[in-house]
Amino acid sequence: MKKINLLIASLALAPLGLAAAADFDGSKPMLCAAVNLQECVPGGGCESVTADSINAPDFLRIDGKKKTITAAMSNETRPATKIISSTKFDDKLVLQGADEGVEGVRDDGLAWSIAIDLETGKMVLTASGEEVAFVIFGSCAII
Repeated sequence: MKKINLLIASLALAPLGLAAAADFDGSKPMLCAAVNLQECVPGGGCESVTADSINAPDFLRIDGKKKTITAAMSNETRPATKIISSTKFDDKLVLQGADEGVEGVRDDGLAWSIAIDLETGKMVLTASGEEVAFVIFGSCAII
């Protein structure tokens, strides 16, 4: 019986998901989850890593109106990252920015770009610094 109720609820809510598909344009806050993370270095190729191993949050809260990105977990103490540039093209929302990192630590700053598919919410985040690059594949949901 529970399976049937779950199926009926899923079917009833399905149109809501379709109606929200165009909402990935940055006009509403989003929660994005990192699913597959890669770290790349010159001459060493890329390897799969965890969010913890590269000091990245598992979830990001993107607020297009405030132009900020924050770690979404309540135990995160990272400051908000400012979105410097936001544009839409080829059915994607593209956000860009840069972070200086920790004061006094060399190689800690990163320039980043996030591409979010306007229809599906699928996300690719790329970040690069001195002698390192990161590629994070994930998905976003409207919150």
